[in-house]
Amino acid sequence: MDEMMTKNVFIVSLGCPKNLVDSEVMLGTLALAGYKTCATPEEAQVLLVNTCGFIQSAAEEAVDEILRLAAVKTERPGTRLVVTGCLVQRYGEDLKKALPEVDLFLGTENFFDIATRIAALGQEILPAMADLSGQRFLMDSSMPRLISTPSHRAYLKITEGCSNACSYCMIPAIRGRLRSRRLDDVISEAQKLAQQGVKELTLIGQDLTAYGLDLGASGPRLVRLLNHLLSQTTIPWLRMLYLYPHRITEDLLQVIAENPRLLPYLDIPLQHVSPNVLRLMNRPFAKGALDELFAKIRRILPHAAIRTTFIVGFPGETEADVKLLEEFMRTYRLDHVGVFAYSDEEGSAAAKLPEHCSAEVKEEREQRLMELQAEISLAKNQALVGRKVQVLVEGVSAETDLLLEGRLASQAPDIDGCVYITSGECAVGDIVDLMVTEAHTYDVVGEIIEADDESA
Repeated sequence: MDEMMTKNVFIVSLGCPKNLVDSEVMLGTLALAGYKTCATPEEAQVLLVNTCGFIQSAAEEAVDEILRLAAVKTERPGTRLVVTGCLVQRYGEDLKKALPEVDLFLGTENFFDIATRIAALGQEILPAMADLSGQRFLMDSSMPRLISTPSHRAYLKITEGCSNACSYCMIPAIRGRLRSRRLDDVISEAQKLAQQGVKELTLIGQDLTAYGLDLGASGPRLVRLLNHLLSQTTIPWLRMLYLYPHRITEDLLQVIAENPRLLPYLDIPLQHVSPNVLRLMNRPFAKGALDELFAKIRRILPHAAIRTTFIVGFPGETEADVKLLEEFMRTYRLDHVGVFAYSDEEGSAAAKLPEHCSAEVKEEREQRLMELQAEISLAKNQALVGRKVQVLVEGVSAETDLLLEGRLASQAPDIDGCVYITSGECAVGDIVDLMVTEAHTYDVVGEIIEADDESA
């Protein structure tokens, strides 16, 4: 038997779902080369860390994982340690000097030939540090991909890179400018995933609403892509993440309103609402425009679940700016809000701004807004008690094997709350009707409504 056929790979994929898709392409490539994915690092001949380098805490987490696996490698002579992803793309040469334990570094643009590069280790055919300045990568549906999420759900990455110029963000420098996949290629991959039994497909990109802007004036846009997904697949739940506020059009809202398979879930990372802070963030919209947007959303999609994120403690942010955030949250009562304390990113425009906030001020503002959102989230969940809702069944609960767990259409995987299912018959991946019986701050509890209950 070929030696490669006996080898195992253990992977740690850090960061966002976009990074997870990259990990799945790597796993697919390695599978074609005879590797099998294993559950523990002690079983593996290749230890792989796909890193996130978006913020400092993510970089620290990545280094901790690398060092943890380096210790395993020390105990297992012949094991290879491979590090890929955004952190490598951003700090490649520095990492190579700081982490001699690593056998191979691959950035965000050259991970697709990971199997070839691992095979070349020790033969001096290819360098242990891949060229980080080469042609920008854009995946396509012909690439092997091994889905690592539960089989009933998957992510579909429709763009790479970003051409927005937010002052705090290094993604354009790391991932490059916007690159959209061809519409037919996206549909082809969606159809493959549908054939594999996917019930929920989540579209992802740095900015979904920018899809097609780089493909010319007559090229596809997001609404056209959605219409093709609706007509050419039968996937029951289609979800979108990362909608840039000023590109959310009435056409987009209308197509969601008219098609129940497009979940009325709007993930709109606002980052702030104060005109002063938005200007410093180089976010091209003002509070008045946000008010208009939310009025339009409530008119066309009155029951839509809305998720956003806010950055507090941004350089130049005042107490008055935070009061505007609080007022906005009380007015619009969003379903899900993540609040993050600003941190400097090396090389970003924001890092050079004056009037930085202290760590204590950032922490106080973050805690204050999260406490406010907890009240709003609890009230929204309490309003669900006694109502019938649809739930996608995920499986046995992570909290206790005595309960099943699922998600509402208003709950995206891994970032929002969940539904604890206390009774009823179902299988993983089923979409079932459920009666909500209890509410908590971020989760709800309920019982499956059996067919005979509904007809009674």
